[in-house]
Order: sequence, then structure tokens, then C-alpha cells
Amino acid sequence: MRRLIRFLVSLAVLVVASFAMIHLIPGDPIRAALGMNAPPELVAQRRADLGLDDPIPTQLLAYIKQLLSGEFGTSFISREPVGQIIVDRLPNTLALAALATVFALLVAVPLGMWAGIRTENGRNRGTEIGFTSTTGAAVAVPEFLYSIGLVVVFAVTLGWFPPAGRDGVISYVLPILSLAIGPIAMVARVARVETLRELSTDYIRLARAKRLPASRLYFRHLLPNTLTATLTIGGLLLTGLIAGSLLVEYVFAWPGLGMRMVESITMKDYPVAQAIILVYGGIVLVVNLVVDLLLAKLDPKSTIKEA
Repeated sequence: MRRLIRFLVSLAVLVVASFAMIHLIPGDPIRAALGMNAPPELVAQRRADLGLDDPIPTQLLAYIKQLLSGEFGTSFISREPVGQIIVDRLPNTLALAALATVFALLVAVPLGMWAGIRTENGRNRGTEIGFTSTTGAAVAVPEFLYSIGLVVVFAVTLGWFPPAGRDGVISYVLPILSLAIGPIAMVARVARVETLRELSTDYIRLARAKRLPASRLYFRHLLPNTLTATLTIGGLLLTGLIAGSLLVEYVFAWPGLGMRMVESITMKDYPVAQAIILVYGGIVLVVNLVVDLLLAKLDPKSTIKEA
């Protein structure tokens, strides 16, 4: 119930924030939609029809009523229903973010565990320095720079992958790598720290004293306890990748919500931009709620501590 109340309050804040952010963007959206040469009478009539001359509180109430009725409005530019735009493009964004998340976790967790096992008790100092410095540098680079670098090397120079667009399985490779490299480094660092912490616990010492096989020790005992913190990071990772896909989609001309959001903000298409911001924020809130509930199930102690 606590988490559900937080979710609803955050959702209300998100609705108001998405409305306010778009209205703070300078410029006239109707003039941008109709063109600079449109007659002033036509611009005024269009503004009145859309209720943009009403006071801001009145517009906000109308916007909330529209959302409660399940309507997102109509694009100022293309005159398409905004709901249809989201239905057409959201699956492409979710597929990209979900695949990047799965790939990042499948690579990062074993990598972090390997680094933790190799560097236990200060052993293999060179491995520790190489791992921490490499992953630290990888986390610091933004996704769009990875996008540009991968396009230059693997698409333009080597010609192994298409530079843009969504055309078959091979077109997913570079966008997924662009989104996943930074998160792989971040999750691997967390997994290493968790692995080192678990290796120092009594139950691991007892398992080693029983001379359990390494595969059983690491995968049956160590891995499940390491995944608790990694699951939290994984939820944040998914939400971050959904939001971070915006510029990556733009670089690769990916037909998702991110590219359409950039276009709608540039052209001051209020209804489309508001709806996409709301969808992005809503996904973040839902994923965080689900992760919180999963953690409460997997680790009841976290709920007791919070209470």
C-alpha cells in the first residue's frame, strides 16, 4: 500500500510536470504548425479551437480530463491521433531497451562475479586495477557517443552493419551495443562488490569447508544472493535505457518514441511531446513499483527495515 500510494502521487506529479515542461518551451506551436506565412486570422482561430488562449489552469484541467478519458489529443503537425503514434512506435522503443537490458545483465553479472572471485582478499591486483579503470571509463561515456563511434567503425568503415533504420535482426546490433556498454560496466562493478561481500560471509566459508564443487558454490549459493542488489540496479537500468534510448534512436533513425519526441519538441508539437513524456515517466514509475514488490518478495528484510 505504501508503494502504491507513492506510485499514484508520483504519477500525479508527472502529469503536471509534463504539462508544465512543454508550456515552458518558447515559441508559438500553432505558428510552427501552420507556417510563418499563415494569415494571423487563421492562427488565431486555430489557437482558439485548441483552447490555447485559455488560462493555464483551465488548460491543465482540460488536459487531465482528456487523459482520464483515455485520449492524448491530436498532433498539431500531422493531425494524427497521438494514441496511434504511441501504439505504432512504443513497441520499437521497448524492444530496444528490453534487449539491451537483458544483454547487459547477461554479460555484466558473470563479469562482475568473475572479477570479484579473481580479486578476493586482494589477489590479482592487476586484474582489479584493469577492471575498475576500464569499467569506470566505460560508465563515463554517454550512449550517443558510443552510437557515433560504433557507426563510424562498424557501419561506415567496415560496413558490417547498417548505419541507420530498422531492417532485420542485424539492424538491432549497433543500437543495443550503444545502450548496453555503459550499463554493463556499471552493473559489473556492483556485481563485483556484492560478490566480494558475499564471499566474506559465514555461509560461504561453511560451504568451502564442506569442499563443495566450485560450480555449486558459485551458482547455487553465491549467485542468488548477489542478484538481490543486481535486481535493483536492473530495474533502474531498464528505466534508464528507455529514457537514454532517445538520442540513440535519433542517431540510428530508429522508428521509436525517442526519435518522434525529438521531432515533436523541435516542431513544438505539444500533444505528442506531452504524451511521450508521460509514457516515458509512466514506464519508469511502473518498473520501479514492480522492482520494489519483487525485492520485498525476495528479501523480506528490506520491508522490515523500511517499516
